[in-house]
Amino acid sequence: QVQLVESGGGLVQPGGSLRLSCTSSGFNLNVASIAWFRQVPEKEREGVECLSSPEPMSKSTGSVEERFTISRDYAKNAVYLQMVNLKPEDTGVYYCAAGGFMQYCSLVDTSYQYWGQGTQVTVSS
Repeated sequence: QVQLVESGGGLVQPGGSLRLSCTSSGFNLNVASIAWFRQVPEKEREGVECLSSPEPMSKSTGSVEERFTISRDYAKNAVYLQMVNLKPEDTGVYYCAAGGFMQYCSLVDTSYQYWGQGTQVTVSS
């Protein structure tokens, strides 16, 4: 059974940083296309960063460009979302998602087959 587990969320002040982690049992993240999504109540889930496989091409949504970075740790079978200069509008539940081969990764949630349960990120003073 494939499980994705996110960690690293929490409460941070505006301008602060967090690093989210996504690990898996039963699934090799090293060969998967990966994405991070976020959701706030009463809004649609939004893709923020993705990373394709096998070629490591990434994509990000405009509101997080130059602030968020997605990366892999092949040795740990893990994926990270480094977030800097956080803003209150970055608040939400962050999910990692995994799928198969994509030459160009997608920020559309239906492109991914496996999902974690989410980790809360709150940006507030």
